[in-house]
Amino acid sequence: MPRSKQHPNDSFYVEPRSGERFSLDVPRWCADGQKPLLINPQPGIIRDEIDRGTRSLWRYRASLPIEIAKPISLGEGCTPLVQKEWDDFRPFFKLEWFNPTCSFKDRGTTVMLSYVRQLGIDAVLEDSSGNGGASVAAYGAAGGMRVKILAPAYTSPTKVAQVRAYGAEVQLVEGPREESQREAIRQSSEIFYSSHNWQPFFLQGTKSVAYELWEDFNFAPPDNIIIPVGAGSNLLGCHIGFSELLAAGQISKLPRLFAAQPLNCSPLDASFQAGVDTPIDRAVRTTIAEGTAIAHPLRLKEMIHALKDSGGESIAVSEDEIVTALRRLARLGLFVEPTSASVAAAFAKLTARGIIKERENTVLLISGTGIKTASTIAELF
Repeated sequence: MPRSKQHPNDSFYVEPRSGERFSLDVPRWCADGQKPLLINPQPGIIRDEIDRGTRSLWRYRASLPIEIAKPISLGEGCTPLVQKEWDDFRPFFKLEWFNPTCSFKDRGTTVMLSYVRQLGIDAVLEDSSGNGGASVAAYGAAGGMRVKILAPAYTSPTKVAQVRAYGAEVQLVEGPREESQREAIRQSSEIFYSSHNWQPFFLQGTKSVAYELWEDFNFAPPDNIIIPVGAGSNLLGCHIGFSELLAAGQISKLPRLFAAQPLNCSPLDASFQAGVDTPIDRAVRTTIAEGTAIAHPLRLKEMIHALKDSGGESIAVSEDEIVTALRRLARLGLFVEPTSASVAAAFAKLTARGIIKERENTVLLISGTGIKTASTIAELF
């Protein structure tokens, strides 16, 4: 589908602190001085610009900052939205494990790798605790690219096996999650660092969930979305996508965005509750929600802005609350990874506090399947 006249071709990378701009024609993963980048705000699309003949998130390709001629696609997006009873509430569950590698990461990866391949990159490096690595490995394989994944040594063996099955090289790194990132940055001079945490085109893919929910709710926003948050690509993607729809006049308000984090690793919640957008000291401990175990997120300031701009907030949940929610979801037929169970634990707290009402349309974003963490869940149960 050709890009609309509504979309000028003056898109660019921007370093949000200084406002410095960089061309999208040159592949890069950061600004000078290893500062994270974003892409300047896009104008959004209208209903008629949806490519209804495409059953994947590429139906919203007109919303992207550049035209991508040959996407690397495995049919990602268009995931089910299932409504279930929860006490007196009937929340909707967005089942992102129906993506090709069984997590939401495929939304970002398909756009990010399609973009860098179009610029001539044929080998990429990624650091990941599991799902991101599996996604980059799969789409790299589908796109004929060489992939190397750095992952923490504690990553679930099932996730590591999935990465290796796609033919990617795997290097396990001892230490906390951040050490994998530091090692990736050290190696980035040898192979392009196509990181789902750093490369801004990843967020251009995750924003598709906003467009999809807009379509799911008959071209209106839900009232609330609860999202598991580590590095924040789902939270920021939702905020970017719905902000574009607001700018395009397609919705009249943003949905309230709520960030669910395990209390054992909750830097966003620590800062939000303190009323600041800078890091706050809070003890970091091991959590079963390993997908959100990121102690120093790159885009903390942007995540705080997304919560405040939408009228939402952060919620930290205990390990026991996550396990209780995990069991309850399974009894509803939803076998989720512990990271995703945190959103149900957060939902229980928000409804108990009266923050979320019965009459409201509330979406719980389920980012990944319990199949990938089956051994951990077996021990819990």
